[in-house]
Amino acid sequence: MQSTFAGANVRLKDIASLQSARDNQLLGYGLIVGLQGTGDSLRNSPFTEQSLRAMLQNLGIATEGGQTRSQNIAAVLVTATLPPFASLGSRIDVTVSSLGDASSLRGGTLVMTSLAGADGEIYAVAQGSVIVSGITAEADAATLQSGVTTTGRLPGGAIIEREIPAKFKSTNELVFQLRNPDFSTAVGIADTINKYALNRYGQGIATARDSSSIHVTKLPNQDLARLMSELEGLIVSTDSPAKVVVNERTGTIVIGHNVKISRVAVSHGTLTVQVTETPTVVQPLPFSDGVTAVEPLSDITAGVDGGQVAILDGPDLRTLVAGLNTIGVKPDGIIAILQGMKSAGALQAELVLQ
Repeated sequence: MQSTFAGANVRLKDIASLQSARDNQLLGYGLIVGLQGTGDSLRNSPFTEQSLRAMLQNLGIATEGGQTRSQNIAAVLVTATLPPFASLGSRIDVTVSSLGDASSLRGGTLVMTSLAGADGEIYAVAQGSVIVSGITAEADAATLQSGVTTTGRLPGGAIIEREIPAKFKSTNELVFQLRNPDFSTAVGIADTINKYALNRYGQGIATARDSSSIHVTKLPNQDLARLMSELEGLIVSTDSPAKVVVNERTGTIVIGHNVKISRVAVSHGTLTVQVTETPTVVQPLPFSDGVTAVEPLSDITAGVDGGQVAILDGPDLRTLVAGLNTIGVKPDGIIAILQGMKSAGALQAELVLQ
C-alpha cells in the first residue's frame, strides 16, 4: 500500500539524483590578457610575471634581460564542474577569479589553460573571452561600483579532453539519493516506484535502504537507461521535518509548513528614551555687573513601544504568522520571540540560526 503524507508533489528527478551520476570539480591556473591597464601590477604580483615569462618561452620568445611593466595581464584561478556522462569534445562553463591586484577582468581573454581533477589528470582545456557582469567607474571625487569586476565567466569556455569512466551500464541496480534525506520521503518514493512497477512489470523493484537512498533492482533483459527515463518522471510526495531558519544578520525568517506551537503568551516591547536639550540665554539686569550666560535645560522622556500581550496557539504556519503580526513586531523582534518560544518549549520545531 502506498504511503500517504502531507507534502509537495514533485517529479522524482527534482528531489533525487543518481548515485553513479556525480559531478567532478576541476581546477586550473591561467593568465588573462588584453586588459586595458586594469591587470596585475607585476611588481606586487611576481607570480604573474613569472607565468608570463614561462608562457612566452614556451612560444619560443626569449625574455631574458628585461622587465615587463605591462598591466594588461592578470593571473587567475580557473574553476569548472565536469558533469556526469560528459563526452569528449563537449563544452562546459568556466569561472575565472583574480589572484593578484587586478582591478577588473573586463575585456580580457583567457589563454589556453589546463583544468585538472583531484587525481591530477587533465580533463578539460579552457580558453576564450571573459564576460564580467560588474562595472566600475572612477573620477577625481567619486567612485561607482556595481557587482564584482575581478570575477568572470566563460560560457562554454572549456572543451572536455578526457572522459570519466562511467559504471552506469555495468550495474544491476539504480540508486537514487535524496537531496534532503527523510525516511518518510524515501519510503513514499519506494512505494510509488513499486506501484508503477507492479502495473508494468508485475513485481516491485524498489527498496528504501535508509533516509537518503532508494535502491531499484534491474530486471533481466531490462535496459537501465530506459528504466531511468521511466522512473525519473514519476510524481512523488515529499515530507520534511519542522524547521524554522533565521538569519540575524539579514533579518530573514523562513518557517516550514509543519511548524506548530503550543499555547503560549508573548509580549514584546522596546523601551525608548528621548533626551531633548533646549539651552536658554539669560541676560543680566540693566546697569548691573552681571554677564550674559547660557542656562542649560534638559527634558528626558521615556516610553515603551509595543508591549501588547498576544496568546499564540498555532496548529499551522498561518496561525503563527498571524499571531506574531498582531503584536506588530519587526523581523528582528520576531527572531527574538522565536528564540524565546524555543527556550520555553513552545516551539515544536527545530530552530536553525545562521
